[in-house]
Amino acid sequence: MVSPITSPPATPTPVEKIADALLHVTPLQGLPFEDRLWLAQHGEELIAASGDVLFEETTQADRMILILKGEIHVHRSRSGTIPIFIGRTGQMTGLLPFSRMKTFGGHGVAASKVVWALMIPKSLFPEMLEAIPSMAQRVVSTLLDRVREVTRIEQQAEKLTALGKLAGNLAHELNNPASAAQRAASGLITELRANRQNRFKLVNLCLTEEQVHAVEKWEETIFDRPPVELAPDAGELIQHEEALRKWLTALPCGDAWDVAPDLAEHGITVDDLEDLHKILQANGTCVTLQYFARYLRSTRSVETLIASTARIFYLISAVKTYSNMDRAAILDVNVPEGLDATVEMLQSRMRHVTVDRDYQENVPCISAYGAELNQVWTALIENALDAMADVNQPRTLRLVCRVEGEMLLVEIQDNGPGIPPELQDRVFEPFFTTKPPGHALGLGLDHAMRVVRKHRGYLEVRSEPGNTRFRVRLPLNQFEAY
Repeated sequence: MVSPITSPPATPTPVEKIADALLHVTPLQGLPFEDRLWLAQHGEELIAASGDVLFEETTQADRMILILKGEIHVHRSRSGTIPIFIGRTGQMTGLLPFSRMKTFGGHGVAASKVVWALMIPKSLFPEMLEAIPSMAQRVVSTLLDRVREVTRIEQQAEKLTALGKLAGNLAHELNNPASAAQRAASGLITELRANRQNRFKLVNLCLTEEQVHAVEKWEETIFDRPPVELAPDAGELIQHEEALRKWLTALPCGDAWDVAPDLAEHGITVDDLEDLHKILQANGTCVTLQYFARYLRSTRSVETLIASTARIFYLISAVKTYSNMDRAAILDVNVPEGLDATVEMLQSRMRHVTVDRDYQENVPCISAYGAELNQVWTALIENALDAMADVNQPRTLRLVCRVEGEMLLVEIQDNGPGIPPELQDRVFEPFFTTKPPGHALGLGLDHAMRVVRKHRGYLEVRSEPGNTRFRVRLPLNQFEAY
């Protein structure tokens, strides 16, 4: 890796020219020439080419950087190639007076052909503030703008991360029914084509009207039986299937291996085959059973298609409920429906989690921003699932929704290890997280708190080992909330 540039250019630029260039730095506009000259005389000039490293991530922040020309991109190791910050001509960046920044938050690289900058070392900050009193106000204004910008960037990254998780969960949930529907449709086409060929064999049987009615009655007898439960012993089912296969082979029926499993699964016995054989000759019995077995397979394929497409439709409905698609921003929100839709969106993470719902009947709807409330439920439920990730005992997620006085209470409870008492007051702070680096930005609960406050509600946490509860209280009537 290239070492950070610290040496000045071979031919220093005259300080008067640097002072003139400083006039174009936005926070320094209006600064007298004498003050700009002081900065030019005491600062360290820097000229870098594209790709040169100006500072490394996590190294000590020890300078203020005034960008006179060019562009600097700052990357974090966990953010890939997308820069988290872009410094352009006329910006003041790096370590600023009064800032609590200890280390550089990313890897700074020159992104333009030429970067021309002036660096003010941290050791000169007291002398600079004394020589240029107006720098204090200029620096504080820049700090406030930077905090707002960094917060916006981090919140955007948090939302993109949440969107990525949501898309991943949804793709996983849609994949199973979509794959099942595809397999069922493929199987159905195969059976329909086979029966198309088989119909000529049926015609050649030249069955009498009496035989046709007898076969219809035999089929009705089979279908009128109560559903057969699979034998608890798989060996018994195999023996049953083998008995049918032997009978069909002795008939003879060339497709015994293909017909027997479907007949056995439907509960058809050797006695049933004997009854059909009394109606038809050997060839007629074989052809009829081939057709009948394919009908059974086709029926199961259709049932699978219906179930799979119903599941897909349900997931799409859950997405629409979750996102409040095609609906007004403020609407009457059914909170239990929002909780259920959120659980559905996170279903791929619920494989070994028991969801216990305790919803009061006839919970009234509240006037709220439905999509934003669902973001709150997502943040709280995801935190609960993360907390239970390493729990060896059965994992339980408990969702409570009931009316308490003039407020609607929503409680999300998990049986994870709990939050240490000394950290419970900090979990709602922006950028604070107990998760490993790179797994979270620490804005999920902060955003949840902002949304709840926007609805004039309250969000609190109560935690002990094996019992962590995030409680949200929302006013039933927004106009009466103070």
